[in-house]
Amino acid sequence: MAKVKKYGFFRLMLFSGIYLVMSLVIVPLTAPLFGRVPLPLFNKHLKPLTIATVLLNRHYVKPQLLEVARSTSDELNKMYPGTVTFYLDANFPFFNGFPLIPHLSHNDGKKLDLAFHYLRQSNGEYTPQHPSPIGYGVFSGPLKDEQDQPERCEEQGFWQYSFMEQIVPQWNKDKFILDNRRTKSLTVLLASHNSIEKIFIEPHLKQRLGLSSPKIRYHGCRAVRHDDHIHIQVK
Repeated sequence: MAKVKKYGFFRLMLFSGIYLVMSLVIVPLTAPLFGRVPLPLFNKHLKPLTIATVLLNRHYVKPQLLEVARSTSDELNKMYPGTVTFYLDANFPFFNGFPLIPHLSHNDGKKLDLAFHYLRQSNGEYTPQHPSPIGYGVFSGPLKDEQDQPERCEEQGFWQYSFMEQIVPQWNKDKFILDNRRTKSLTVLLASHNSIEKIFIEPHLKQRLGLSSPKIRYHGCRAVRHDDHIHIQVK
């Protein structure tokens, strides 16, 4: 029995080693053949919120989108020193049309989700930490005088619209508040890039942050809520 367990452990370690080499060496070298490049893992101002995004190869984009993400995060750090912009899901490294579940459109290297910026509820200071362990599912919902699009979508039967809230832990939600200044500045900087075609964010946050660029649009009830992240895509 002990030999069986030892053999199983060896197979697991061998598989893990091969997978890491493939993901961290082979795939990044091959992806450019398909017109995609990996987002950085160790950049000072642009990082993955969770290492799982990189290990699952969900961090590949077109070169122009990489440039937008890098330059925007650098510029935001100049405006607010010490700021780190975290990326969430992007695209797989190969083949257009291959779905990045559960996303509807992350299948061509042109899409990227970026996390919001937050302040500590206790003292109102900036923190690189986030209320959600994966960047999704902890919402900055509408206030009483703001458009409540999530409620409208749910009333129309789009059950998936707020589904992430049901599966993502909410115990840290009260420890954070949305950093309106950094999140607005991030969105404005993104919209200023000529290569950016669309930005998706929930309507009540567009209203709250005073965002006016025609590139900032509503994504529709068939998607999921965008008051936990910013979705961007290049032309």
